[in-house]
Amino acid sequence: MELITALLLGLLIFGLLGWKFSRPKDFPPGPLALPVLGNLLQLDFTDPLKDFKRFSEVYGPVYSIYLGITPGVVIRGLKDIKEVLVNRGVEFADRPQNRIAEAISGTKGLVAACYGQEWKEHRRFTLSTLRNFGLGKKSMEERIREESSYLLQEFRKNEDSPFDPHFTIDNAVSNIICFIVFGRRYDYDDSSFRNILNLVHENMKMATGIWSQLYNAFGFLKDFPLPHQKIFKNMRTIFGFLRKVLEEHRESRVPGKPRDYIDCYLEELDKEPEDGQKSTFSDENLFSCVNDLFVAGTETTSASLEWCLVYMMAFPDIQEKCRKEIDSIRGDREHVEYEDRVRMPYTQAVLQEVQRFASVVSLGVAHAPIKDVQLNGYTIPKGTIVIIDLSSLHQDESYWKYPHEFNPENFLNKDGELIKVEAFLPFSAGPRVCLGENLARMEIFLFLTTLLTHFEVHWPDPNSAPDLKPVFGISQVPKRFKMRLVPRPEN
Repeated sequence: MELITALLLGLLIFGLLGWKFSRPKDFPPGPLALPVLGNLLQLDFTDPLKDFKRFSEVYGPVYSIYLGITPGVVIRGLKDIKEVLVNRGVEFADRPQNRIAEAISGTKGLVAACYGQEWKEHRRFTLSTLRNFGLGKKSMEERIREESSYLLQEFRKNEDSPFDPHFTIDNAVSNIICFIVFGRRYDYDDSSFRNILNLVHENMKMATGIWSQLYNAFGFLKDFPLPHQKIFKNMRTIFGFLRKVLEEHRESRVPGKPRDYIDCYLEELDKEPEDGQKSTFSDENLFSCVNDLFVAGTETTSASLEWCLVYMMAFPDIQEKCRKEIDSIRGDREHVEYEDRVRMPYTQAVLQEVQRFASVVSLGVAHAPIKDVQLNGYTIPKGTIVIIDLSSLHQDESYWKYPHEFNPENFLNKDGELIKVEAFLPFSAGPRVCLGENLARMEIFLFLTTLLTHFEVHWPDPNSAPDLKPVFGISQVPKRFKMRLVPRPEN
């Protein structure tokens, strides 16, 4: 704290000596910003969502803040979020310059890449390849079902005492995307792989912290021995792991017989460009795509499944209603199928309520206009950081029956039928919508119904209750917890 105080004070003094604050003409209004530091001191980076809401109550649903000397625009509320993501999605489909995002994802690939032909070709190729390897098909359901059996075996080892399920769930979820991208899974006792997953989660939390924001604002801090260096150190280890995977694929692949996403991409690299045009496929793009899929395919789905367990323990009556619906649809079968979900409105409502109430990806990845644009009478210059506050939708009193409490009735009508709520956008929307949405939904449904078929989950201490306050980061995750398992009688 002394170090950060001294640094901020030094930057502030420097700014007071030589910088005069003024917003550009027709730029959205916002809170008064300090010289050089902007609004950094007015944001609580352990939970900035409440500050974003506080500012919007004064300046409206479209307002500006300064992250150091870098201007940004915050978008809240369904009308303006839908305008930015959907109605004018292409105009806002670019990515702003972000030093931490570039350190984690680079400037190529699927997440941080600028909007354009190269990004569109890679997104199209990735979606097509994922479908070829089972996305949305019965074969993918069978793969998740197989991983569920490993998950159950690991849970059964911990029936006698409270245990922390984080590593097991994390590994199980990651194994699905690893199977698609790498062509393999990792055992739950693989300490090296567990370390890689830990580093991924640590970076997702640190990327939104104050030190990362200072580095984003002041690039000259790159080589200073400050806490953001931990992100760079973590990425060197993660990148080393991925490079080894790629090297193994190059050595073992058989041309014409792709085993996974990496092999399919290497097949593209072997092709001769058509009509003399330069291909957008490259070793750099391959590495970035593999990194993006691995990180994104692990982090948010794992967090969502952990939230499911937390809420099941916090609301045992809801857990029991889910279990009764699962049993009634399952009958004498070993498990429910993914296609059974259409006959399971309550369970689906619970899963959607988990995503609404936890708002796992509350801010997503920042957008930027591809050109100067007008919004609500304001001018937003090309390349400006645009922060989409999806959490503002998920607690909007205009759209939810119970906006501030966990209640599956938010997604059910009076007849108990599942309803669609326009303000529910857990995977964002528009051109940059999460390409793994269908896979994530399938994983969460199948993993949770499998666990509830075989176990009751309980909070270990009857004199306390689960802590529902999230740990903020790129993904909002639950605080680490322990749970107690009660096996159910086998049919």
